[in-house]
Amino acid sequence: MPLVEVHNVVKEYANGEETIRPLDGVSLTVDQGDYVSLMGASGSGKSTLLNLIAGIDQATSGEIVVADTDITKLSRGKLADWRARHIGYVFQTHNLIPVLTAYENVELPLLLLPMSSAERRKRVGIAMEAVDLTSRASHYPRQMSGGQEQRVGIARAIVANPTVVVADEPTGSLDDETTEQILTLLSRINTELGMTLLMVTHDADAGSRARRKIRLERGRLLENGKPVSLVKGQTAQLHTA
Repeated sequence: MPLVEVHNVVKEYANGEETIRPLDGVSLTVDQGDYVSLMGASGSGKSTLLNLIAGIDQATSGEIVVADTDITKLSRGKLADWRARHIGYVFQTHNLIPVLTAYENVELPLLLLPMSSAERRKRVGIAMEAVDLTSRASHYPRQMSGGQEQRVGIARAIVANPTVVVADEPTGSLDDETTEQILTLLSRINTELGMTLLMVTHDADAGSRARRKIRLERGRLLENGKPVSLVKGQTAQLHTA
């Protein structure tokens, strides 16, 4: 069974008297352990789709089912609780708290969960080791390079063992060498830890690292140049328009 199911999702924004529709009847499935890149021009709706799946934004219509929960039917309070348990988010600009150490930044998502301090220490240690930053645990963001900050951000995203890890332009502010390191780390998280990963990127090379490469054009999804369609309850099928 698919882990993520997006059914005929529409997202609209009001801009004065104009209605903007970045997503227009989008359907998609993502299997457990998959690695999917979402690519497209600026304003194509790729980050919008990512944020809908992550429960950060809400669809105008349609259904989004993640791990058998239709998150479009959750209240804002229940959606926040669900997000804390199921979603790990990797941001482009790291979004670390400058007055907290690397360890404390990674620990933050666990403070929202019913967990003992001993269990938190164990999980933070595992996450820091996974991104090879154990020696930097006591450092503050200002004492680290951009690449190290992003690795802290990745550790924070995986520390709660989320159902889905979403990454929005995770290499957008990094140089070529650091970009390669971060992409290699994301691939390891997918292959070695078995985490399901959805990544938005405008970088064709970064997108090519994923197992599935999907483009958003004019509010619709294309895979291998063909529209992505979905019969509810079944795996996504590709067909010629």
